[in-house]
Amino acid sequence: MKTLYIRMGTLLFCLAAYALHEARSAEAAEVTVVGFSQVGAESDWRQANTQSMRKAFSEAKGYKLIIKDAQQRQSRQLAAIHGFVDQKVGFIVVAPVTEDGWDEALQKAKEANIPVIIVDRKIKARSEDLYTCWVGSDFRKEGDEAVAWMEKNLKADKDLFIVHLQGSMGSSAQIGRTEALLAGEGRNPAWRVVARDSGAFTQAKGKEAMERILKQHTRIDVLYCENDDMALGAMEAMDEAGRSYGVKGDVAVISFDATRAGLTATLQGKINYNVECNPLHGPRVEEIVRRLKKGEVQEKYFYVPEAAFDAAFFTQSELDAREY
Repeated sequence: MKTLYIRMGTLLFCLAAYALHEARSAEAAEVTVVGFSQVGAESDWRQANTQSMRKAFSEAKGYKLIIKDAQQRQSRQLAAIHGFVDQKVGFIVVAPVTEDGWDEALQKAKEANIPVIIVDRKIKARSEDLYTCWVGSDFRKEGDEAVAWMEKNLKADKDLFIVHLQGSMGSSAQIGRTEALLAGEGRNPAWRVVARDSGAFTQAKGKEAMERILKQHTRIDVLYCENDDMALGAMEAMDEAGRSYGVKGDVAVISFDATRAGLTATLQGKINYNVECNPLHGPRVEEIVRRLKKGEVQEKYFYVPEAAFDAAFFTQSELDAREY
């Protein structure tokens, strides 16, 4: 009888172990693997974007997120996409460095039946069928918002000497925000863009570009800066050169992204007008993944909601309420 009990106990233990193994196997089978090719970590905006993805595709929600940092190099992103396909991930998310040069990699993902979701910047592909959908900002609209503020608040009928700091050349954000300023310049004969330079969306290069410009131009009325990091760098350069700026200064500063650092500068009156570029793409992308897993049809383009902030009206409570 004792031997029988031992055998029954052993059998029950084995059955329980098998059941646990099967449960864990089923749980593992439900994990969705997402490969994310990120541009880099060049700015506060980019870091907030990455964190949003990490939060949305957490293990607790049944995901395994593989992040590949491209360090601003498209070649690394193309390699990442090929690698994700070889790993047979469930979904691929790409925040592209530039708009061109994606066809071959996207074709490989399409042939493997892996949906590709583009975030932030757009791409130019030979066919829109090569990617599933896009989530991001309307960069031209952001630029138009800033230019409209300039026209309303900086007396467009008077001469304005404008310095234009551009982002990474060829990126959607740079293209859209530049197009808006060019259109504004065309509408306003008194506007003169006296200098253009690229700060590649980084604080260090924004400072370097502004240092060069300050040596060449004694009069600057407006700094139109295509992101907060470059604006912060340009303000460092102006501080060191003894140039005043902001609400009470000689140079009106227009910036984009509305990061916490940028909005802190806005609250302090250092940045006159800051147009938001919402980096919190994670929840929307995760929602798209869930829909695609259910076989639901997904809209091709989705613009995230955004706002703009005037230093004359921006408050501490508004800053405190921000998610990033």
